[in-house]
Amino acid sequence: MIPGTVVSDQQLAMPVEELKRAAKLPLTVYPDTSVLYEWLAQYMAEEIRAANRDGRPLRWILPIGPKAHYRRLVELSNQEGLSWKNVWCFHMDEFCDWEGRWIPAESTYSFRGYAQREIYANLRPELRNPPEQVVFPDPTRIEDYSAAIAAAGGVDTVFAGFGYRGHVGFNETPESKWTRVSLDELRNGRTRMVQLLDDTFVALSQRTAGGNSFAVPPMAITVGMRDILAAHKILLITDGGPWKQFILRVLLLGEPDVRFPVTLCQGHPGCTVACDEASALPVLPSE
Repeated sequence: MIPGTVVSDQQLAMPVEELKRAAKLPLTVYPDTSVLYEWLAQYMAEEIRAANRDGRPLRWILPIGPKAHYRRLVELSNQEGLSWKNVWCFHMDEFCDWEGRWIPAESTYSFRGYAQREIYANLRPELRNPPEQVVFPDPTRIEDYSAAIAAAGGVDTVFAGFGYRGHVGFNETPESKWTRVSLDELRNGRTRMVQLLDDTFVALSQRTAGGNSFAVPPMAITVGMRDILAAHKILLITDGGPWKQFILRVLLLGEPDVRFPVTLCQGHPGCTVACDEASALPVLPSE
């Protein structure tokens, strides 16, 4: 058992169907990532359709990770003529340099650059949302992010991945040997600057830079848990197979824990979880 949690060896070894029954949040398991991300693109397209039918704004908090569904969502929007004119896109986070400033949008690590190139630039011009409805947290105007969400009327849906240590956006555990943060403090955390944790450097460098941790930007700005938890719905999505099997079970079976920030979503009445089957498999000791 992990000290301070209720995740036992037996829970880690639960078969998938038993996991779904025991989970504290509704869990849908898709056969593979292609099915998962087709479903997600269709889900988001239907939210746009419904908002357009009702003549109401649609307010999203969006990650760039996961991102495999965005190309399909753009394709559906262009094919059907789905207007994004009333869609507000509050992006969760962005990498920053050592001085706490946005990295250039041209960087392969820039979420702003990716969103512009892969989402907004590829929508048909007449379907695009106005630029002022695409909002990234800005390190030079930190308080403006939450104010923009409030001015738009709050958030309808948060779409969020989560890391192998349970971070949502860059809401990594804020604790260190010098710092203690309570669950309530983390739950009410605001938009802020963060220094990446050592294991985040390792994970990102392994996935994106051939192990070159020096390539990874050292800081980030992130939406706080307060804005995430204030949304009407939270949809947590993950893939990664063995990379995510442990944290998925901590989320679904454990207790809220500052070390695993995604666990704070357990208390949200509109939170659901979707993953591919490989990520839901039991965590078994290797032979």
